[in-house]
Amino acid sequence: MSETTDAIEQKYNEVFEAEMTVLKRRREHDPSCSIADISGILRNLYISDGNNWEGRSEMVQASISATIDAYEHFIHEWKKETVQ
Repeated sequence: MSETTDAIEQKYNEVFEAEMTVLKRRREHDPSCSIADISGILRNLYISDGNNWEGRSEMVQASISATIDAYEHFIHEWKKETVQ
């Protein structure tokens, strides 16, 4: 991999982990937090991602993609818990 690709992948991983930490803490410490709340934020992230009016760099896109992926993963895992 090139240095650029490595840096983008590293950024993605950092953002994903940071978002997962924030989401887990929010769920633990905010009793009013719900799947619907997190899903609402995810819907807004999809809109922001789709707008791309400013023409993003690969690094910015990696951050946005990691954030969206973290929210999707978090919601998926939370829903799995409620089924069991």
